[in-house]
Amino acid sequence: MIGHKPAGLSQRQRLLFETNINWLHQAISVIKDLDDAAYTAHRTGSHFRHIIDLYDCFLDGAVSGHIDYDARARDESIARYSRVALDKLQSLAGRMAAHESLCRDHVVFVRMEDADALDLEDPFLMSTIGRELQALSSHTVHHFALIAMNLRHLGIRVPPNFGAAPSTLRHENTRAMAMMAAEAA
Repeated sequence: MIGHKPAGLSQRQRLLFETNINWLHQAISVIKDLDDAAYTAHRTGSHFRHIIDLYDCFLDGAVSGHIDYDARARDESIARYSRVALDKLQSLAGRMAAHESLCRDHVVFVRMEDADALDLEDPFLMSTIGRELQALSSHTVHHFALIAMNLRHLGIRVPPNFGAAPSTLRHENTRAMAMMAAEAA
């Protein structure tokens, strides 16, 4: 819409920021109850490591204004040991909380995936902190869904909403309310 001024940008940005911190706390709550055998089964630990790596890259790049998600540490101890992952997630949650400036949207440059193979002179694309927070949120929920499936396959209970997209939860809630209203009528 031409001339449209988005209302409440800082509120939306704060919600994105808080949502991502919430995902880190959800991961902590799931991992704290896992032993290393359950944590590594079906590559569950690898999914958590991948999530951790992307948040690390985001936070490192948000400060400099240049985010490179290919610069992941890929620390295998995070994929193998639940305690290492737990410590790293707690650190990330603290780093996110300390970067309250991420509640203000601004331009950042994101390195294209596998840019080295593309041999580009300038492999960075323009983005915003808000867009990257949204991408991290969606990416994290996607991996949470895979983790939940893996853990449930092992017979390990996970919170029922773990790995469910917020829009899916709203849809299911609306549908359940409509069904209850229909039954009551």
